[in-house]
Amino acid sequence: MKYKTIEYIKEGPAGIIRLNRPERMNAVIEEMYSELQDVLALAGGDSAIRVLIITGSVLKKGVVEKQAFCAGADLKKHATGERTSAQKRAYIMLAHETTRMIYEFSKPVIAAVNGPARGAGSELAMNCDFIFMAEEATIAFPETGLGTFVGGGVTCHLPRIVGLMKAKELVYSGRILDGKTAVSLGLAFRCFPVANLMAETMTFAERLSDRAPVSMQHAKKRLQQSSNLDIKTVLRLEAEAILSCMDTEDWHEGIRSFNEKRKPLYKGK
Repeated sequence: MKYKTIEYIKEGPAGIIRLNRPERMNAVIEEMYSELQDVLALAGGDSAIRVLIITGSVLKKGVVEKQAFCAGADLKKHATGERTSAQKRAYIMLAHETTRMIYEFSKPVIAAVNGPARGAGSELAMNCDFIFMAEEATIAFPETGLGTFVGGGVTCHLPRIVGLMKAKELVYSGRILDGKTAVSLGLAFRCFPVANLMAETMTFAERLSDRAPVSMQHAKKRLQQSSNLDIKTVLRLEAEAILSCMDTEDWHEGIRSFNEKRKPLYKGK
C-alpha cells in the first residue's frame, strides 16, 4: 500500500517504517498517526516480520542531506487555530492510541533516531523497546517551553528509564541531549555515527529475529508489566508464559537444536 506521510518496507525479518515528511522534518499530523496505526496492524499480523524499526527520512538538497527523526507536532498546522475542542481531543487521542500500539506491539520495536527528535517524535521513540541514536542526533521534551505538556506516556516511561529527578529535569527544562549523552543517561541504548546507524540497527534487529517469536512476545509483555505487579502475580504470569511456550513447536525445536549444536529454525508456532 502507498502511504503519503510514511514509507514501509520489509528487509529480511525486519519491517522498516520511515517517517516521510522531510520538508517538515517529519513532523506529525493526523494522517501520519493513522498511517502508522495501519502499518502497525499490518506488521503485527505478518509472521515474516520479527522486528520493527522506526526511523526518519532525509531531506536531500543536492549533495547536502538534512537528517530528521521527527520534529514533533506540526506547529504550523496547530497555529491556524482551526480545531474545535472536540477535534483537539480527537487529535490527542489519536496520538496516544498510536503510542500505545507501539508500546504494546507484540514484537520488538527499535527507534533509529537519525536526527532531531522533539515532542511527539520523542514520544514515539520512548514507546519503542530500544532507542538507537546517531551521535549527531538529538532528543528533547520541549513542551513546557511551548505552553503545552508531554504525552505518549512520557511521565510513566521517562522516570523508569532515567530516574525521577533526572526525568523532572529533562521535562522541566527541555534540555537537548545528543546521542552520547542520551546513552550515558540510559535514555538511548546505543549511538553510532549517522552513516552507520541503520546498519548497526539492522545487525541488532537480525540478532533479535533469531529468537523464538512466542517466547519474545511473552518476554516483552511480562517485562513491561513487571514493575506494576507484586511478586506473586509476576511468578504466576511467568509460569503461564513458560507453559504456553512449552506447548509450541518452537520449544521442541529449541531443545533439538541445542542438543544437535545447530542454529534453531523458529517458525512462531
